Amino acid sequence: MTERTPAAGTGTRRGRPPGTSARELEVIALRLFTERGFHETTVDEIAAAAGVSRRTFFRYYDAKSDVLWNEFDHEVETITKLLAAASGDLPMMDAVREAVLEANHYGADNVPELRMRMNLVSSVPELAASAARHYDAWERAVSAYVAGRTGHPADSLYPLAVGRAVLATCRAAYERWSARADADLTVYLDAALRALAGGFADPADTAEPQPLAGG
Repeated sequence: MTERTPAAGTGTRRGRPPGTSARELEVIALRLFTERGFHETTVDEIAAAAGVSRRTFFRYYDAKSDVLWNEFDHEVETITKLLAAASGDLPMMDAVREAVLEANHYGADNVPELRMRMNLVSSVPELAASAARHYDAWERAVSAYVAGRTGHPADSLYPLAVGRAVLATCRAAYERWSARADADLTVYLDAALRALAGGFADPADTAEPQPLAGG
């Protein structure tokens, strides 16, 4: 989640240097971290492998630990924009679900890369600590929207509870999807978020989601 406010790694801050991209640096860093280890890989080595300078790396990212979160941060930015543009006539949780689905574009062929990322984040304390900050930004994108829809302060119980519940539900969908690798991530996100919106009251929601025909 895929955890689409602008943040370090979106490739838009401080100007975009020519000839490289935040995504390219992310892919190269993931490969080097997997092959050599996170602590054994330096920023200079990542930059050299991408054919750019150390200064260029830091135009995109504030720290080495941020380099694996480019796609996730872009997802946060996209969800924020989609929710800001959502129709007020759409039920709140439907708007959240539709924004999350539209912001995600992962298919089964993306699973190997995402599994490598998950393994690194779960095994490197510095990356795990970095994850908390990025997940918090994803959660706040939802809770800020809920606050606006309900008139509650963004830091009050209801918006915070919805934001955290949506994030936890999406992470569960992500983990199950990455384990099965049989469909697009949106199949799992859609099923999980519909169950959440229904209060997990429908027994039919307990079934594993099925891939779309031809998916």
